[in-house]
Amino acid sequence: MLDIKFIRENPDLVKQSIKNRKVNIDIGKLIEVDDKRKAVLSALEELRAQKNKANDEITGLLKEKKDPKQKIASMKEIAANIDGLENELKGIEPEISRLILTIPNVPHVSIPVGDASANKIVRTWGEPNKMPNARSHVELAEHLDIIDFPRATKITGANFILYKGDGARLERALYNFMLDLHTSKHGYREIFPPFLVNRASMTGTGQLPKMEEDMYKLKDDDLFLIPTAEVPVTNIFRDEILNEDELPIYYTAYTACFRREAGSYGKDTKGLMRVHQFDKVELVKFVKPETSYDELEKLVNNAETVLQLLGLPYRVLMLATGDLSFSASKCYDLEAYAPGIDKWLEVSSCSNFEAFQARRANIKYRKTADKKSEYLHTLNGSGVALARTMIAILENYQQPDGTVLIPEVLRRYFDGKTSITAR
Repeated sequence: MLDIKFIRENPDLVKQSIKNRKVNIDIGKLIEVDDKRKAVLSALEELRAQKNKANDEITGLLKEKKDPKQKIASMKEIAANIDGLENELKGIEPEISRLILTIPNVPHVSIPVGDASANKIVRTWGEPNKMPNARSHVELAEHLDIIDFPRATKITGANFILYKGDGARLERALYNFMLDLHTSKHGYREIFPPFLVNRASMTGTGQLPKMEEDMYKLKDDDLFLIPTAEVPVTNIFRDEILNEDELPIYYTAYTACFRREAGSYGKDTKGLMRVHQFDKVELVKFVKPETSYDELEKLVNNAETVLQLLGLPYRVLMLATGDLSFSASKCYDLEAYAPGIDKWLEVSSCSNFEAFQARRANIKYRKTADKKSEYLHTLNGSGVALARTMIAILENYQQPDGTVLIPEVLRRYFDGKTSITAR
């Protein structure tokens, strides 16, 4: 979240930020409630001073053997007024917290202003394989008998996945390959977190309150299935102060991810395009503020390495203000090309949240020089996400006879097997 002091000192910047994000939020209400809070605090301070003065006067009267009843009555009235204002303050502070949690992060000055059409292609890698008569991943999966969409629907419901045989093995190979790469080559420490988190964790990373309708929530407990490993991994340090010499910290985690996609009605939901449960390897960084944008570029490069080693053509997009997530200050999307459906598919988002998540989750670091503590910066990125990477692999590596070559870097997970064939 943004600091209320920052909002008050930079109202025009925050208003322009909200406008550029194409959202409708009035910060005037927040400032109005905060003005009320300040007035109540000022009145409380004055009354507490009066109470302290009356206490001193009563003590003096007792020492002088004088009757303190009138002064005691006056102090009781002051105390009652203090109680009233304290109760009023208890009602104001939750309202400020509620309002401030609805305000998105301020976009970085370097990103384009506009909606998704203003997203900027930063670079590309590889040539899109515009193969004639390319089959879609759905056709390939059915032909090879590696994904069973009808039975997944029978077991759970629409937009869930049942991988079979080499399909399941390919999925497992992919996330093992990514974990091995990020831990052995990129300096990340592997984490295996819970798949259920509490409300404080979801609020800390910015999923709540804004996106609660997109989350799967338990009926009898205030717990949520994670939409991404970003949530549990970032919250490892919630309400903690790290030492400066511990930074930067790099974590990677494989998890299943769960999203209701409540707003996806009418969008392309065929096959693996938009599913409610998918696997993802997440990259999370905790860094000092002055290094966070360099760390973002390194994060993007780590995700790109995955796609390069898999041999998938991709492009890197810098997202415009209107396409930016609620918590991010700057974000790059990586899109892999899928020839069977002739589309660029988002397979990774790499974001710098600056201190936005750290302030919500109360994650700080203590400087070595002066021992003062301040909020650190958090970043995360998909390194990378399935199932759309699976789409890109099946469609890019398909052969005219309907078989699918296994990318070379994954063959060791298949005991050297080179292709997936129909049973």
